[in-house]
Amino acid sequence: MISYAPLWLTMQERGCTTYTLRKNDEGGVSSSTVRRLKKNQSVSTNTLDMLCRILNCDIQDVVKYIPDA
Repeated sequence: MISYAPLWLTMQERGCTTYTLRKNDEGGVSSSTVRRLKKNQSVSTNTLDMLCRILNCDIQDVVKYIPDA
């Protein structure tokens, strides 16, 4: 399973909100994508790329792989 828990920690550390993600100058993330992230649902690699650009971070600061039990 893919977890976006690191994303929320990275955002908190940087003082970033979901509003910041949606209203970014580089295009932003749609509100439906933010909902998908909150539910740990799949998103595109383009979205992951955009999150890394917006937050100026590495992919491991956004996602974590958790093996199924």
